[in-house]
Amino acid sequence: MEDCYKILGVRPNATAAEIKRAYRIKAKQLHPDASQNSATTEEFRRLVKAYEILSDVKQRSLFDESFFMRQSYVYRRSKESFDYRTWLLNREDEESRSKLIFFDLMHGHEDEAVEEFKRMSMNHSGFRLAKWFTREDFMDYGFILCEELILRQEFYDAFILLEQIIRMEYSYQYFRLFFPEVLDLARNVLKSHIDGKIPDELALDCWERALELGFGKNDDAFFLRKMAGAYRRLGDDATARICEEEAARAR
Repeated sequence: MEDCYKILGVRPNATAAEIKRAYRIKAKQLHPDASQNSATTEEFRRLVKAYEILSDVKQRSLFDESFFMRQSYVYRRSKESFDYRTWLLNREDEESRSKLIFFDLMHGHEDEAVEEFKRMSMNHSGFRLAKWFTREDFMDYGFILCEELILRQEFYDAFILLEQIIRMEYSYQYFRLFFPEVLDLARNVLKSHIDGKIPDELALDCWERALELGFGKNDDAFFLRKMAGAYRRLGDDATARICEEEAARAR
């Protein structure tokens, strides 16, 4: 039996977020579309199998039990005198709090990460996580944070973060093979979790931003129709009619 953790390059106590990120990075390097080398193709097959096992709670539990018992493998967490999380928690500067968000996200403190992101977004004008990370780290961790925000029904914040990631991808390809997954998540939020879930003013902000992201004519027509409905509810019939006319032309 192969060591799935070694194949993915993660620790045996890696979080689900760490496993997902490691898989995405390696898959981009080994995907058959990016390489015609037969050895690389076999590596990709092994990678996918390892990810399937470790990303499923039940399969991972069975793997841990059988593999580590047979290998007599014991993982001991490094005991260092310096506690990085405590150090970050005791600091109030924006850089430290930003790094705390992603640290918690990747170390099993997802609730705390989302709570701190919300607190920083509300209390600090112009707060931008991207400022304190490399583009690649922000895009990867930011996408995982978006998924956590959606799970907690923080749809507006999730979309605003997704918008930043999408714009970055358009200027510099990072996700590449996984970019459709990013677009599908954003599209799902915009179509299924905005109307009636957040105030109309915020919903309009989301759909207006979406029109600039190149989702396509059918999606743009959908957003415009939703905008028309929101403007009508806000008593702005003139703007609602303009949106309906643009939606008809967009189809």
